[in-house]
Order: sequence, then C-alpha cells, then structure tokens
Amino acid sequence: RRDRLESGLMALSGVTVTAQGAPRLAGHCHVTIEGVRSEEILVLLDRAGICAAAGAACASGAPQASHVLVAMGIDERRARGSLRLTLAPSTTDADIDAALLAAESALNHLRR
Repeated sequence: RRDRLESGLMALSGVTVTAQGAPRLAGHCHVTIEGVRSEEILVLLDRAGICAAAGAACASGAPQASHVLVAMGIDERRARGSLRLTLAPSTTDADIDAALLAAESALNHLRR
C-alpha cells in the first residue's frame, strides 16, 4: 500500500520520495514537494480530511527545515516542503485514492 501511495504521489509534479529504495517502514511515506511549504499543503489536506505531518518525525513542529533531511543531502528549501503520511493496517485502497486526490487538488491550488 505504501508503494501504491508513493507511486501516485510521484506522478504529481515536483514530488520526490525521500530515501526511495532504502530500507524503510512499510507503513510510512515521506516525500518532498518542490515549491511548496509544508504548512500550506497540510492545511489543505486537513480540510480534505487527510491527516499528515511535516518534516521528519524527529523534527516535528520545528519551524526550520529538518536537520535530518538536510543531513541526508536534501537542500533546505526543498526540505521545507516535506510531507509525512502514515498508513494503518486498516488503510484501504479507497483511503489512498482519497489522499492522492486531495494531494493533487492541494498542489493545483497552491501552484495557481
């Protein structure tokens, strides 16, 4: 399910999966989004009923770019546009479709 979510997100312009190909937890998806600040997309996703977070889990709530993402070689500007989604065992394909639709709509709105 994470791979399905990531594939759908990567189909959106400027979205890159963080640490793609590296060993990661199956239910965690972290992406960076070019030209978008995390706070902006989080508000729009929340309005659509999608729960998400910004940055790396260890830097949650920090106003600056995550030091973890910067240490991974992600530039600060791009790191400020990071998004973290977590899948539960109960997450369905319909839930993933709803998240992808909400993300696409939010990005379209922010890039107008």
